Amino acid sequence: MLRTAATVTDTGSAGTGGRRGGARPDVVAALAVSTTIGYGVLYYAFSVLLEPMSTDLGISAPTVTGALTLAVLVSAALAIPVGRWLDRHGGHALMTAGSLLGAAAVLAWSQVQTAFELYGVFVAVGAASAMVLYQPAFAVIVAVTAAGKRTNALLGVTLVAGFASSIFIPLTGLLVHAYGWRSALGVLALIVAVVTVPLHAVALRGTRPVAERESRSGSPGRVLRDLGFWLLAFAFVLHGAALAIVAVHLVVFLTRLGHSATVAASLTGLLGLLSVTGRVLTTVLQRWLRIASITAAIIALQAAAIGLLPFIGRTVAGAAGCLVLFGLGFGVASIAIPAILLDRYGDQNYATIAGILSTPITIARATAPLGAAVIATTVGYRSLILATAAICLTAAAALALTLRLGRPPG
Repeated sequence: MLRTAATVTDTGSAGTGGRRGGARPDVVAALAVSTTIGYGVLYYAFSVLLEPMSTDLGISAPTVTGALTLAVLVSAALAIPVGRWLDRHGGHALMTAGSLLGAAAVLAWSQVQTAFELYGVFVAVGAASAMVLYQPAFAVIVAVTAAGKRTNALLGVTLVAGFASSIFIPLTGLLVHAYGWRSALGVLALIVAVVTVPLHAVALRGTRPVAERESRSGSPGRVLRDLGFWLLAFAFVLHGAALAIVAVHLVVFLTRLGHSATVAASLTGLLGLLSVTGRVLTTVLQRWLRIASITAAIIALQAAAIGLLPFIGRTVAGAAGCLVLFGLGFGVASIAIPAILLDRYGDQNYATIAGILSTPITIARATAPLGAAVIATTVGYRSLILATAAICLTAAAALALTLRLGRPPG
């Protein structure tokens, strides 16, 4: 007889590898800290280091930026094999090795002398990112947390990690100012090695993958035959592309509306602050509504907000109002995607399914800003922002349509 994921989870059957009646607070806390450091060092620090690296190495800023794009694409390419490993072996060894690789890669980054060496290092940065950021962290939480407690556990990790940019961008700036970019990277590599390696090696000990079950409702092959999965992929690829476009091009557009560079940067900073609020709001609303409904509504609100920006964004108040509303959905995907996948398919083969979904989303986030730059050059930033609004609206409609299809049989 087939059993639902929730039913099996709550029985505490043998072989679940560290599963408890509730969340594992030590695991959640460890992953909250490690993912914050991971995002802060492997991703957000780059923006501060871009200019000094470009000047010191004697290569153009676009060439340096290409290294980060390469890292993101490598991370996307590894999402599925990492997911398969997590489903079979759990996250302890993988995340510990990823932390070691991350520390070594950042230290090697501090020693590069050429663009070729920089790109080689960022292949390792991308591989480490695939092994230590949200995807493996969420897979571990799914494996060790009862179904009724997962939402709060996932929220705890994303809330803390949501402050990664707020912590590590200023910290990296201070380190660069005091010691130079190479020594700053040495300090960041030390933080990764001293903090995240022990956290993964100790706190994740004893965690194992979700045990094999009788139900095959979550098998990757069956999921790939579900039209709802492809609608989810379509929706979140579009949404991921829209977020990346706004993140990269918003400051320029705001200056075109007449705001100073300082005001434009401050207004853009609202997106990061509101992303945490949006995650909390999404979690609270799940008490009454399905996660897909909430997410579709938030993305539709984003479409309206960014669509109004060209018309009312010439004043600080108008721009701030639009960006506050848009910012509510800026981090919603990080909490919505695992919740929707668990709601629709259960936790069997969760990490593999999440890896399949994250691959095109990550590629879209990496490549969309470049395509947007071409569009902006051709037809202008106003048209680009309006097109971004249309992309968000289409994503919301696709996500809402998955609810009409219902859950797949099984």
